[in-house]
Amino acid sequence: MHFARLLNKNLTLKKISFYLFFLRLIDFFRTFAPMKEVKIKNSELVRAAEKGLDEFLDLFVNAIKEAIGGELNAETMAQLNSDQITLLGYDILRSELMDGGFIQLIHNGYGPFFFRNPFGKAVRQWGLDDLARMIRKANDLYRKTHEDIERDCDDEQFMALYEQFPKYDDFDDEFVENEERWSAMIAYYIDEHIDNFATVLNNE
Repeated sequence: MHFARLLNKNLTLKKISFYLFFLRLIDFFRTFAPMKEVKIKNSELVRAAEKGLDEFLDLFVNAIKEAIGGELNAETMAQLNSDQITLLGYDILRSELMDGGFIQLIHNGYGPFFFRNPFGKAVRQWGLDDLARMIRKANDLYRKTHEDIERDCDDEQFMALYEQFPKYDDFDDEFVENEERWSAMIAYYIDEHIDNFATVLNNE
């Protein structure tokens, strides 16, 4: 329980526009691609936990990215388990929403990853029921608006999307208000299931 104990003591990833297509290919690639072993030194784990929540999460995210060469696609997803894929998904979600909200996330091509696959179900299994609920509610709006938001546009047209689709503001605000708590819950889940995310090496 590195994170919990110490806390109490004190790729660029490729855009995933065709995630459903990737899902159909995963079983095919798994026939040929061995699972990647993600390795983290125990000293790195202790040090990250001491520094705090973000460092702890980043340690696992970066280790998984490094193991797959920094690119999440059909072939590399086939080399990860569902928990590792979900963690990379949350990292994308947090980065996009904290920077530019759902409008940016959808425009950048990540909508299918979160709204057309079991991401919501996965985080619910991690105990984040309210995050899963938010994803489900935002899905209704996404299906009505995503084609307009995904169109190529210049900077001025992109900024106009925020005025054109103000209903996303509530979802953006909800994420910002809950991000620290949700990230902490994910950190605790990782801490309780470390073997699902990485092999911890005791030697330097």
